[in-house]
Amino acid sequence: MQGSAASTEGLNFRYGQLKALDGLDLIIPRGVSFGLLGPNGAGKTTLIRVLVGLLKPQGGIALVLGERPSPRVARYIGYMPQLAALYNELSVAENLDFFAEVYGLRDGGKRRQRIEEVARLVDLWERRAELAMNLSGGMRQRLSLACALVHEPRLLFLDEPTVGLDPELRVVFWDYFHGLTRQGVTLVISSHTMDDAAHCDQLAFLREGRVIAQGTSQELRAATGDPQAGLEEAFLYFARRKEQDRVP
Repeated sequence: MQGSAASTEGLNFRYGQLKALDGLDLIIPRGVSFGLLGPNGAGKTTLIRVLVGLLKPQGGIALVLGERPSPRVARYIGYMPQLAALYNELSVAENLDFFAEVYGLRDGGKRRQRIEEVARLVDLWERRAELAMNLSGGMRQRLSLACALVHEPRLLFLDEPTVGLDPELRVVFWDYFHGLTRQGVTLVISSHTMDDAAHCDQLAFLREGRVIAQGTSQELRAATGDPQAGLEEAFLYFARRKEQDRVP
């Protein structure tokens, strides 16, 4: 776990009788785009919520930037939830300004500069005075991402970040994400789409609250023994192996 951007050991979390995380072990290196890939219900969103400090582990250990999740480390973290968490009565610029303040970006000049930079990135600068409640679903998704980026976090958690984006803007986002990792920022990206997964430096396959495989896209595909295998085939290969391991 030493030197990792985030890590878990034996992590457990339940919603009533439902095991969302079941002894999950994971190490996320620094400075990479790291994909959490799995079907709905695999535990991806719950894992992210534990790592950002919104949920408290019910067992095991979770570390972020070498510490347990806390308000002290939260200022170094950006989080884009699956459902946009915006203030509908505030404008685009006011939402960005609010989140910049919450994340500790106190310098007024720097804050205004970052607000313009991220608003332009998501193509909302010309609509900066528009209320969030009047934005389309895709625009709200873009604003949510901008709010997570405005304070220049060291570690960025993105839960299904490209849902609702048109293909052209998705390319812009991924170009920006790759630029962030070149600067040493770590991205943790939850997704169930192979398109997003293919852009990630490393991947973890999640199923039923556990990591069933971890590695680069090439390593995971090569493990199947089929040179033509894609990531979907790789996921199914590791899922079948886990099922076989359970058989007495």
